[in-house]
Amino acid sequence: MSNELTIGRVAKGTGCNVQTIRYYEQIGLLPLPRRSEGNQRLYDDSAVQKLSFIRHARELGFPLQAIRDLISLADRPDKSCEAADAIAREQLEDIGKRLQRLQALRSELERMVEQCKGGRIADCRVIETLGDHSLCETDDHVLPKVRP
Repeated sequence: MSNELTIGRVAKGTGCNVQTIRYYEQIGLLPLPRRSEGNQRLYDDSAVQKLSFIRHARELGFPLQAIRDLISLADRPDKSCEAADAIAREQLEDIGKRLQRLQALRSELERMVEQCKGGRIADCRVIETLGDHSLCETDDHVLPKVRP
């Protein structure tokens, strides 16, 4: 087919790197492409469109599982968009939580910098606060504990 593209051209055209495209194939987000006689991956327009969809969703912060679900929904255009709306709302809530956390980080860092006297490291409020979390004003910036 003359409208098929190699992985390098697809990567350049979508702004996605080659390793990422291979990864998306490996985890099943992108279908495995047809291979040329020389064993090069060849992508058709639908694969390029799907990759562009994935890339845009990643730029908006959607996790891979949500993207997988959205792709599944996109493959059924006659269905209600209620599930897609729910996924987008969940992402919006997550972004709101991350923004709150970032604001708490900013406030704490601003406070640490303002309290630093600029003298010796032995008297540095930044170093002191980083070494003793109890000196922070809030716990809003604490990373969530990872479950084993």
